[in-house]
Amino acid sequence: MPRIRSSSSGSGYEDLSSLAGSVAPGSLLSQVRGVRDPGDELEMTASTAGVVPDDTFTVDQAVNAIGFGRFQVRLSLITGLCWMADSMEMMILSILSPAVQCTWRISEWRQAFITTVVFLGMMLSSPFWGKFSDKYGRKTTLVLSGSFLFFYGFLSAFAPTYVWLLLLRGLVGFCVGAIPQAVTLYAEYLPVKQRGKCVILLECFWALGACMEVLLALFVMPTLGWKWLLGLSSLPLLLFTLICPWLPESARFHAASGQSERALSTLKRMADDNGKPMLLGRLIVDDVSTVRRGALSDLLVPELRTTTLLLWFIWWASAFCYYGIVLMTTELFELSEEDLCSAPQGWEGAEVCQASCKPLQQEDYIDLLWTTLAEFPGIFFTLLIIEKFGRKKTMATEFFIYTLAILTLFFCVKSRAVLTVTLFVCRGMIAGMFQAAYVYTPEVYPTTLRSIGVGSCSGFARLGAMLTPLIAQVLIYRSPFASVIVYAFVAMTAGLACLLLPIETRGRPLQSSLSTAEFQ
Repeated sequence: MPRIRSSSSGSGYEDLSSLAGSVAPGSLLSQVRGVRDPGDELEMTASTAGVVPDDTFTVDQAVNAIGFGRFQVRLSLITGLCWMADSMEMMILSILSPAVQCTWRISEWRQAFITTVVFLGMMLSSPFWGKFSDKYGRKTTLVLSGSFLFFYGFLSAFAPTYVWLLLLRGLVGFCVGAIPQAVTLYAEYLPVKQRGKCVILLECFWALGACMEVLLALFVMPTLGWKWLLGLSSLPLLLFTLICPWLPESARFHAASGQSERALSTLKRMADDNGKPMLLGRLIVDDVSTVRRGALSDLLVPELRTTTLLLWFIWWASAFCYYGIVLMTTELFELSEEDLCSAPQGWEGAEVCQASCKPLQQEDYIDLLWTTLAEFPGIFFTLLIIEKFGRKKTMATEFFIYTLAILTLFFCVKSRAVLTVTLFVCRGMIAGMFQAAYVYTPEVYPTTLRSIGVGSCSGFARLGAMLTPLIAQVLIYRSPFASVIVYAFVAMTAGLACLLLPIETRGRPLQSSLSTAEFQ
């Protein structure tokens, strides 16, 4: 086992590239003769084989030994701010589209495309940001994307026409595609015992951002309008960009990239911040020369193919159902006044007249706030069961509860209170499930594929979010029942897919490289 040294002592570490000239304990004779000891070869690949020799340690061992402390608390706040700003940009979609429809007298299809173009940008950019992150680091990715996200988000407030608004919101979506890398960075600095709970608690920042957006809209929309709402909603991104210099780079990224000195410097900083001793020994960097870093095709190797394909569908379904509820809430509030059980309308599209628009009223914003607050109990429900039942069963359970809840809308819900409670349950369950997926996905992939794995899953999630406006903002006006059936079927199928995942990651350390034995 690695020995403990004082965090104030010298480094005295070597990376893998220098191990060839190093001598393992008991191999002094080999050094004198100039002969390479076979033990050195064993030590090079020890961590890949799951064996860590004496006086050596991995990044994961260092993180677990140092434990949770001030370093992780500060990282939680910085990452949480990023997550909160992302949530505000997403929540604004359910408020922006109806307002623009009334202002510029656009059709339902064009209204839905305002939402779709954001997710189109996110879908196209997710694999790009994943590869960029694997090559240049998590921190660099977040700083660059955060800066451009603020820039395009703020410019959206000055869009003079519908086309300009689509272009700028599409660029916002492209930058938002990098935000999931914040979760990857955060998870890599969490001890294995706290990782699941901490990543789930990070969802509190997402829920807080969504609630802040609704409250901001409640005060801004009636007097200043949607353009002011767009501008003010981008300010948290500016704050995140300004505090990014305090964001640490991933030690696992540095280690896997052969930058062991930087990895050790970050680990020592974490030990100092937490008031814990640093491990004594050499940092073992896995030999990953046989694995192409950041290649999408590596996600489909035999050991990972089933897991990857199922995760792609699960993430697609999660975003489809989550953003479906977010967008459908305001539409259902309008429909409830006319009777949800009315006969479906025809498919002939028509331009919406200014006089026929129904801007959201104070009552609508309050009910929207209630359904948004559902994400907090959803988080705590996930937190309660994820370590007890595991990641797979947690995700499946929440998908099944979502299915049962949304099916109640099939029975002519005319009461506003019943409708709000139903949407509350659906929003809470799918929000908790989404966060469970954010826990599971970085855990199931090794370091060399973690960012591209999360990035590709995020890309499929954006595809689901890109399609859901067609159901939540177009089909719902033709047949509310058909919309309910679509969401119920997708959620039920995704719940079954969760149970079919071949790997359960509860209590399993993060993997540094692809090992056949670890993925069978």
